[in-house]
Amino acid sequence: MNRALVYRGKASTEGCPEAVARLLRDAGFDVAYVGEREDLPLTAETLAGASVYAQPGGGDLDKAWKKIRKNADAVTDYVAGGGRYLGFCLGGYLAGHTPGFGLLDGDTDSYISSKGADVHDEDAAIVQLDWNGQRRHVYFQDGCRFITGKNTQVLARYTNGEPAAVLNRFGAGWVAAVGPHPEATDDWYIDDGLPAVRNDDLALDLVRRLVSA
Repeated sequence: MNRALVYRGKASTEGCPEAVARLLRDAGFDVAYVGEREDLPLTAETLAGASVYAQPGGGDLDKAWKKIRKNADAVTDYVAGGGRYLGFCLGGYLAGHTPGFGLLDGDTDSYISSKGADVHDEDAAIVQLDWNGQRRHVYFQDGCRFITGKNTQVLARYTNGEPAAVLNRFGAGWVAAVGPHPEATDDWYIDDGLPAVRNDDLALDLVRRLVSA
């Protein structure tokens, strides 16, 4: 079984699911979308046939949670039973508890409001990360920082030391989540007047760590 399901619906923003789907295809997955208007609904039955469930970026956390919380039990049961959850930006926030699926060993909070953050507003920007010992520059738009628990593995940090990407176990499954957007394509940068930087290798590293955990 090598199928990945990507959420596309009211709790995401156009372009974000497609970027995640492209990434997962590059990683060798057969990809399908799930959501309110997709052929496949986000249900326990649909998730049962997936190796990975991906929650892409989107807009406001509270508004997104209102749209997707009816599916929360299906997602948490899937991961607890041995599934893999992959979250980008809003999908990282939704992996947390306040509000969210409650999959993280710790929780999430806004990076831009953290002490020493190098970005201070919700506009699109490029942030510098230390990703597994590499200094990298990644697309960012009001992404989260992670509040770690005792079993959290930190994969990347922002310049102020706050965790930017994490991996942790949940039940029999695993969760990988990232605050910035290593999956961003060139048009994201161009549309926001930023110099394009491709970080597919980082996004693929996140996927690899998740599926091999």
